[in-house]
Amino acid sequence: MRILVPLVLLLALLARPAAAADASAAQSVIRAQEQALARDDGATAYAQAAPEIQALYPSVEIFMSMVKSGYPPVYRHRSFEFGAAQVEDGSIAQRVHIVDAEGDAWEALYTLQTQPDGSLKITGCSLLKTGHSV
Repeated sequence: MRILVPLVLLLALLARPAAAADASAAQSVIRAQEQALARDDGATAYAQAAPEIQALYPSVEIFMSMVKSGYPPVYRHRSFEFGAAQVEDGSIAQRVHIVDAEGDAWEALYTLQTQPDGSLKITGCSLLKTGHSV
């Protein structure tokens, strides 16, 4: 039993850097999309979306129209700060704290999935208004 406990602890510690690396990679993908949206670079923003999302919005123009109308705090904001992330079996849930252009606070939950080629792509984003900042 004495050997098993240190082995379990060692395995848990070894798993942590991978989870941190996954969360960091997810944040890079989300940040790439966020910065592309700020530049109105639809092609780069669209490229961060998973194939399932691209199938729902089969062109850059349709995707950008959806983002502008359905996700204005993501499209234009005052601040965009990463919160907690959860990593499990190739899927990542990343919280983002957003203050929109009007000063309202939002909580976004991005989900990302590892693709067959090893890349991470955004599979969804849920928004919840949390208050008024200004």
